[in-house]
Amino acid sequence: MTGHQPDEERIFELLQALNKGISPKFERCAGISPTRLRLLHELFQVEEISQIALQKEIDIDAAAITRHLKGLEESGMVNRRNNPVDNRVTLVSLTQQGRDKVHSYKEEKKRFISSLLTGFDEQDRKSLVDKLARLQHNINLL
Repeated sequence: MTGHQPDEERIFELLQALNKGISPKFERCAGISPTRLRLLHELFQVEEISQIALQKEIDIDAAAITRHLKGLEESGMVNRRNNPVDNRVTLVSLTQQGRDKVHSYKEEKKRFISSLLTGFDEQDRKSLVDKLARLQHNINLL
């Protein structure tokens, strides 16, 4: 970034840089991508769920959820099976190993967030939440 930029452009560039940078840094710290952690967290809340319902809950495309679930299945964290009532539906559940790992991933996430927010006091954090929520609201209007 060179020269003088209007604040609006600087804000946009900073948001893009944050978006690009946070996921790989989180993954290096926690050992899992934010998307996969969110999948595990959603699965932790239920006994079993259809892959399509999980996809809608997480709001990712069909190819992405299949790719993530395949990786989690290969690592022993989730099970997938065909619904015995409707063979076209895939049911997904956490294994015991997956349930156990969710706890440690949550702790890593807390540590990551704490490091990310170093130097932010309670008022800064509340203000940041408010501003980010307003940005999200504006994005949803576009």
